[in-house]
Amino acid sequence: MSEDGTDNRFSADEASMLASVLDEIIPPRADGTLPGAGQLGLASYIDTALQKAPDLRPVIVQGLADLDEAARRRHAQRFVVLSTQEKVALLNEQGFLFPLLLHIYVGYYQNARVVTALGLDPRPPHPKGYEMEPSDLTLLDAVRRRHKLYREC
Repeated sequence: MSEDGTDNRFSADEASMLASVLDEIIPPRADGTLPGAGQLGLASYIDTALQKAPDLRPVIVQGLADLDEAARRRHAQRFVVLSTQEKVALLNEQGFLFPLLLHIYVGYYQNARVVTALGLDPRPPHPKGYEMEPSDLTLLDAVRRRHKLYREC
């Protein structure tokens, strides 16, 4: 619960709606090698991320409600049951997705299942690190020849 006594988690309907939206933004691959963002359970990741962005949460919640209302008005059905073409048409008319995209892509591409499917090792870069080409430190010679632009204490 937040300070104003309201629950800051997505309701079951909002989470279902968000999962459907996520699967349209990052759909599953036809060959099954990569899941859709909604299938991956990214709605839970987004929910947690939005806990740290309380000003963004109402925008997303209202955007989901508006999207579902538009689906009911235009197709007399909830958004989650529409065809992909109908969903995409409605999503193209919505403005609430832009601030959500960063969270979607970050959550998706750091998920171990996705990283593995992309042929990468699902681990943090450290402590093992990654191989890097040796640096050409002579590129810094011009900077080293300059006089100091600071005071030593």
